[in-house]
Amino acid sequence: MGTPTATSVRSALSPARPISAAARQRVLKSLHCSGTHEEALRQRGFCSIAGVDEVGRGALFGPVVAAAVILPAQIDGLARAGLKDSKQLTSPQRESLDRLIRATAVAFATAEIDAATIDRVNIYQASRLAMLAAVRALPIAPDHLLIDAMLLDHSCAQTKLIHGDALSLSIAAASVVAKVYRDRLIRDLDATHPGYGLAAHKGYATAQHRRALVALGPTPLHRLSFAPVKACSPLFFPLVSSS
Repeated sequence: MGTPTATSVRSALSPARPISAAARQRVLKSLHCSGTHEEALRQRGFCSIAGVDEVGRGALFGPVVAAAVILPAQIDGLARAGLKDSKQLTSPQRESLDRLIRATAVAFATAEIDAATIDRVNIYQASRLAMLAAVRALPIAPDHLLIDAMLLDHSCAQTKLIHGDALSLSIAAASVVAKVYRDRLIRDLDATHPGYGLAAHKGYATAQHRRALVALGPTPLHRLSFAPVKACSPLFFPLVSSS
């Protein structure tokens, strides 16, 4: 494989000292999600630019999901529709944008890495594996990857954008597609694993979810290496390595 290139874009969200969650959200909302990075790459001769992002890194249950999306050169319609980082959108907005992205995109693909693999390789590496699988599943080979905050083991030229889902429409599109896919998956799994409130919190570490873990113990789809799951009741499983 070749060596990917990387360009890091830093923002006010990477200060010398940590900022509060509220301040972080204010800065995120101030960032402008546009096609500027895609246009700059097209001027350099790249044509099939795939935005890549993942969702579910912080969840205690279920897979981490990634999406890769290749948008057409003209993406003004998506910008006008309000496309931005999926975390800044409501569920109905994400559902609507997901349909628009799928109808507009030149190509898209999703991939997931299960909880057992997350426990085995760690969540960072599992996120990279999910992103790589999504890129490889694209029906059209990209010639450049725009990735949110990391690089992949792929020969394709790559640009790493810090907070890319708030800056690039292609990465934002991937974040929306991945988020809608994962939310639907977890809602379906709520019927298989009742009592945890999965449909409401999508597997994240809410108070409701933590209480259910203490009362019911983890399911086979919980991430046993994550501290809140590991600590909920040692009676339910042996010590799990977080490596």
